[in-house]
Amino acid sequence: MSDNNQDSMTQDRNAQAIVSEVESGGRNPAGLGGKILWLVALTWSLFQLWYVSPLPFVFNFGVFNTTEARSLHLAFAIFLAYLAYPALKRSPRDRIPIQDWIFALVAAFCASYLYFFYDSLATRAGAPTQQDLIVAVAGLVLLLEATRRSLGLPLTIVAIVFLFYTFAGQYMPELISHRGASLSRTMAHQWLTTEGVFGVAIGVSSSFVFLFVLFGALLERAGAGVYFIKVAFSLLGHMRGGPAKAAVVASGFSGIISGSSIANVVTTGTFTIPLMKRVGFPGTKAGAIEVASSTNGQLTPPIMGAAAFLMVEYVGIPYLDVIKHALLPALISYIALIYIVHLEAVKADMKGLPKPVTSSFMRSMMSFLATFIGLCLLALVVYYGVGWTREVFGPVATYVLAATLGLAYIGLLFVSSRYPEDAAELSPETLKEVPQLRPILMSGLHFLLPVVVLVWCLMVERFSPGLSAFWATVFMIFIISTQRPILAFFRKSGSLLSATRQGIEELFDGLVNGARNMIGIGIATATAGIVVGTVTLTGIGLIMTDLVEFISGGNLFLMLFFTAIISLILGMGLPTTANYIVVSTLMAPVIVALGAQHGLIVPLIAVHLFVFYFGILADDTPPVGLAAYAAAAISRSDPIMTGVQGFTYDMRTAILPFMFIFNTQLLLIDIPNAVELFFTIAGAIGAMLVFASATQGWWLTKNRLWESLVMLVIAFSLFRPGFWMDLVVPPFTIKDATHIAQVAHELPEGERLRLWVAGEDFDGREFERMILLPLGDMSASGEQRLEDTGLLLQADEEGRVWIDMVFFGSKAQDAGFDFGWEITRVERPEEQPTKHLMFIPVLLVLAAIGYLQHRRRSKQPIQAPSTAVTGS
Repeated sequence: MSDNNQDSMTQDRNAQAIVSEVESGGRNPAGLGGKILWLVALTWSLFQLWYVSPLPFVFNFGVFNTTEARSLHLAFAIFLAYLAYPALKRSPRDRIPIQDWIFALVAAFCASYLYFFYDSLATRAGAPTQQDLIVAVAGLVLLLEATRRSLGLPLTIVAIVFLFYTFAGQYMPELISHRGASLSRTMAHQWLTTEGVFGVAIGVSSSFVFLFVLFGALLERAGAGVYFIKVAFSLLGHMRGGPAKAAVVASGFSGIISGSSIANVVTTGTFTIPLMKRVGFPGTKAGAIEVASSTNGQLTPPIMGAAAFLMVEYVGIPYLDVIKHALLPALISYIALIYIVHLEAVKADMKGLPKPVTSSFMRSMMSFLATFIGLCLLALVVYYGVGWTREVFGPVATYVLAATLGLAYIGLLFVSSRYPEDAAELSPETLKEVPQLRPILMSGLHFLLPVVVLVWCLMVERFSPGLSAFWATVFMIFIISTQRPILAFFRKSGSLLSATRQGIEELFDGLVNGARNMIGIGIATATAGIVVGTVTLTGIGLIMTDLVEFISGGNLFLMLFFTAIISLILGMGLPTTANYIVVSTLMAPVIVALGAQHGLIVPLIAVHLFVFYFGILADDTPPVGLAAYAAAAISRSDPIMTGVQGFTYDMRTAILPFMFIFNTQLLLIDIPNAVELFFTIAGAIGAMLVFASATQGWWLTKNRLWESLVMLVIAFSLFRPGFWMDLVVPPFTIKDATHIAQVAHELPEGERLRLWVAGEDFDGREFERMILLPLGDMSASGEQRLEDTGLLLQADEEGRVWIDMVFFGSKAQDAGFDFGWEITRVERPEEQPTKHLMFIPVLLVLAAIGYLQHRRRSKQPIQAPSTAVTGS
């Protein structure tokens, strides 16, 4: 047993070392240097809390505008990057060399230059002095070095390539050439304005992301991460391949509080991977399941690896809409992964760990339903109860709610104290049976309260994401500081003073860890700003449209495939956040424009989620997938094979982006009623499960090749039932532009008119694309309905229809119409049966395959289980 424990400790240390190197820096110096590093990280967290809070406006002190906040945010990040990340592998880890102190101080000054000289820079915008240029050049060089240290060479090389392109544009091939930019103009644009390094990305990092990362770090330090793992294991550990299913669910929970797939692997994997191996999973598959689960944790709202907040700014939609659109794909991805794990367990005839108390299926279902109904009733009571308090207590309702929340916290801690302190202690080395759920569940219910506060502020109060995270973090600070002394008081065990001291230490550790976890994100968003700045300075975004259209031959699917490959390649070396910023900046407008040219209106959020998904998949893509290396360190397996196996499990995630590009209802867009919502969710989940069975080669028994191929067609049909219906009954009839008024008159109120327009863009290039025009009151004539949208048309003698006027601020202007364009044709919608009728033949074919497999399985001889479950 001692050898096993020693091996387990070694695996944990190796995995933790990977996380330390990537997430928070591998250097932990002693002495004065360590204290300064700790103090600066603590100060950064306190500064961010102050900046996001309403306190500066209450006291009229310490108010920072967004540019000043971005400047100080990067100053903290770059200073800590030089202190926490060694320059080379052979550089000292236990002390900070003198040159790193010098680099840190100079870099911090250059980053905070916009804060200290904000007023004078505003007066000489566009005319930088020699001092400004020296600071900008030094700052940019030091930022690139900080990027190399904290994030590796790939992002550094990408930034350098874009800077080179800025200066050498006139020497580039004609297709991607531009007139170039001088050193003065480039440095001013990249460092002294909010168009480059200090642009939107780092603004989101300073306003939203830091608080959410800090919230997750505090929640993790308080014990919530381990609590979620244990709850998942006690729920699912007894099933076939139970530890693997628990790993999937636990990683989903961890994804709510963590934006890092690598940290997620270590947090859950050190517990679940050894247990997966005990029930029969090979080390490679055990690690791969953890990798696939943890990378998918970044898909889970509300944090999504910081990309959710960037989408708010880039797409221009509310944060709640981003969560809504991302929710269903994340849900069905996790359901499919659990099913894949189940198929792996069935193929190997694995068993779960023994359960101390057996219960019937009906009893388990009744217990589940009772719990679910109870939670729903509790949610209704809380929701309407809070509304009632607002009406009764008026302006003091907030204080009443805060007091109620405090009483609920005390009550849940009292319940937790009724169970022994070691009731929730689980060890993968000594665990021989699944522990009872009740002691584990009751020991940490108070961890759900900060999440409730966060969701309440976002969903009900409609606070900004930053302010919502602030109040949730404040409550989390209260919990982490007080939970230990209150539990000690209720249990009447231990010293209150010692428990209080431990709580305060955990609070400071959480604040420091949160700041250190933000170093890489802060640096990544700043460096990705160089790419964004290059796009705005050189106009390469417009060039990319021509380049991608040329490479893809105008084929939308090839263009999407090309974008996916770019995201995967860049994601192998770039963190998810930076990868998302770079690829979405270059490719998102291109996909939307080329989609419109082919009659496919692709919502911008769908394109951004497409890029984001493939950036995440790079975390387990060999040969660089760091999440796979962390999992392999725990499972003692080959990291390349672990990454390959993890990517095969993630194939279900890889098809999702293609599906929601062509069927945006998967993102809960344009769903008119509850029936359509039900069929969308049921069809998507069914499609993903069928796809998982097809790719795993197993359903009720081993698939034959033709069965897997047919199941892939079935999965496609469930994802896109409209594809087949459109072939049977075309949804639109093409009409000449002269029929536009007639078609507009026939459309129901709220429907959008599908118009093809042709014209020239600002660069004089000709185009033709489709635009949707929302129509209003149906009682008016077609001409009046068009005029009400702000669109005036004129027909010439040849019967061609031109846009004569687009009113300012009208629906037509918002839709993208412009004066002088020609309306070439209009699409009239036709009566079409519901596309879900296609489910009937598809499900009949699936049932036939199921019947054939059932017959084959019944004829197979019964085999003894291949793996027995024993204690370690």
